[in-house]
Amino acid sequence: MKIAKGSKKIREALSRGVEKIYPDRRSLEKKLLSGKKLRIYNGIDPTGKLHLGHAVVLRKLRQFQNLGHEIIVLIGDFTATIGDPTDKEAVRKPLTREQVLKNAKDYKKQIGNFLDLRKANVRFLYNAKWTNKLKPKDILELASHFTVARLLERDMFQKRIKAGKDIHVHEFLYPIFQAYDSVAMDIDLEIGGNDQTFNMLAGRALMKKLKNKEKFVLATKLLIDPQGKKMGKTESNMVNLDEKPEKMYGKIMSWPDELIGIGFELCTSVPTDEINKISSQIKKKIINPREAKAKLAREIVSVCYKKETARKAEMEFNRVFKKKELPSRIPVVKLKNKTLNILDLLVATKLTSSKSEAKRLILQGGVKISGKVQIDWRVNIKIKSGLIIQVGKRKFVKIKIQ
Repeated sequence: MKIAKGSKKIREALSRGVEKIYPDRRSLEKKLLSGKKLRIYNGIDPTGKLHLGHAVVLRKLRQFQNLGHEIIVLIGDFTATIGDPTDKEAVRKPLTREQVLKNAKDYKKQIGNFLDLRKANVRFLYNAKWTNKLKPKDILELASHFTVARLLERDMFQKRIKAGKDIHVHEFLYPIFQAYDSVAMDIDLEIGGNDQTFNMLAGRALMKKLKNKEKFVLATKLLIDPQGKKMGKTESNMVNLDEKPEKMYGKIMSWPDELIGIGFELCTSVPTDEINKISSQIKKKIINPREAKAKLAREIVSVCYKKETARKAEMEFNRVFKKKELPSRIPVVKLKNKTLNILDLLVATKLTSSKSEAKRLILQGGVKISGKVQIDWRVNIKIKSGLIIQVGKRKFVKIKIQ
């Protein structure tokens, strides 16, 4: 595939949604303008579902794919069994390789919504292929290029030390193994979220020492809420890429207004000029933030599904939340009991994970049965087929007696 050298597209790839480039933007831009084909990768550890945070990086990879460069999606089937300590104030629970591969089962299909998998310049690799071949002496040799002091600089390790929490040796090894991925694949550029900067720079340092090669690093901005928390697996605010269209649309509509601008920048192809115009119109109160958020939700759902699917998801959302009607499709839960305490009922229908959560939601006025708000957590409910239970704004179930 021919390498595109158009400066406008290159500038867009190096600016939109980009937090920082190492060693600097000018050096990478010069390399891209030279017409040299770069080998670019992003690593994904299958510790759970893909979400919009992953989509931000995948969209950036697509820009470079369109420029003609070689794209590698690296599935961390080895590194995921260690667990990346980034942002973690406690050690991760280890995963087996079987669990990791199960998590990654539908990754390729979902990634196909962002990268053009029909083209030859994109491929999937798994890092267990080369990492499992390393012998103890190889690991010691790799480790000799890193210092304990450097690894301890990581903020989450500092937090653990202050809190008197343990730091496990295998967590020190994680950035070393990720660094080796760059060496094994002979990478020119690694792309990842800004929270992965430490790990990506470890690979840059190792490439310099072992291959005397300049590996570029591009860190994207993060999709974060007003409190500075990532929209990701660790927090409860993530939007998974396999969400049902209606649920995905609804979750985006529940975002705080502060996320509208960054959401358009990171998660859509809406031109920057138009995004700036939308932000200005919101600020001047020319348009309602809800109107802008609806457009954002449509754009994102359209990428993960189709435009028509996004339109239907919007219609369903408006029907339920604006017109206060019931959803057109309500999950059915079969029960044998004819009477249940309301707390047991909410747990049995999996609308809540525990009785304590159920009690809290009832006291907050967040539970309705047949359209009536429930305020007594001690009440027993007569169970019958067709009974509709609602928790919050988006959770509904219909009861069927077995």
